[in-house]
Amino acid sequence: METRGLVFDAGGKRLIDGVELSIRPGRLTAVMGANGAGKSLLLRLMHGLITPGAGAVQWRGRPLDRAARLKQAMVFQRPVMLRRSVLANIRFALAVRGFTGAERARREAEALERAHLGALARSPARVLSGGEQQRLAVVRALACGPELLFLDEPTASLDPASTHAIEALIREARTEGVTVVVITHDLGQARRLAEDVAFLHEGRLTEFGPAARVLDAPRSAAARAWIDGRLYLEHDNHPTTSKGDAP
Repeated sequence: METRGLVFDAGGKRLIDGVELSIRPGRLTAVMGANGAGKSLLLRLMHGLITPGAGAVQWRGRPLDRAARLKQAMVFQRPVMLRRSVLANIRFALAVRGFTGAERARREAEALERAHLGALARSPARVLSGGEQQRLAVVRALACGPELLFLDEPTASLDPASTHAIEALIREARTEGVTVVVITHDLGQARRLAEDVAFLHEGRLTEFGPAARVLDAPRSAAARAWIDGRLYLEHDNHPTTSKGDAP
């Protein structure tokens, strides 16, 4: 997937400003930056949930369309649970993607096993704990067999055990060849999982490269300040780097 000159404005403000990003197949890219940098917005643009004001998103060299989106999946920070059982949540997602019969049943059973939710298959999904709901959201997405998986802070506010379980699911997906783009504020998580890091500052891509290089020796002032704990939102009345920061 590539973004070419991606721009998005809202409320008279430019929230995404000329982002040029290439997601390499079979790799995990961590999208990082301060709150309000545009990370979640960028993922929604890349997945086609919203339309850019300018620029384009391309999938395998062609414009993003419905066929391309069916090869992708997205999990939000706050998992969306349907008002039905754990099993029915998975079944619904598979039915929408056209899976039926024995193949659907196989994928359902595999998803429950991967999430360690077999004993809760008939329980209402909305009564699960936060960690259980997020595991369900991840395996529900993976059950559909995406080539590209977007994850928007999948472990935010989770305890260490739940975080470990989600990271294990991400690693398993990676071994199966799924390309992953994950938003995270956790430097440790980025070091554990990421192969590439994209750093956003005020809607601009100020840094992109191998995770080890970006995290250990960032070239942009914004990335250095954020990693050092010196970059905050301007509207929080904290110091921030200059708007003119460039790659």
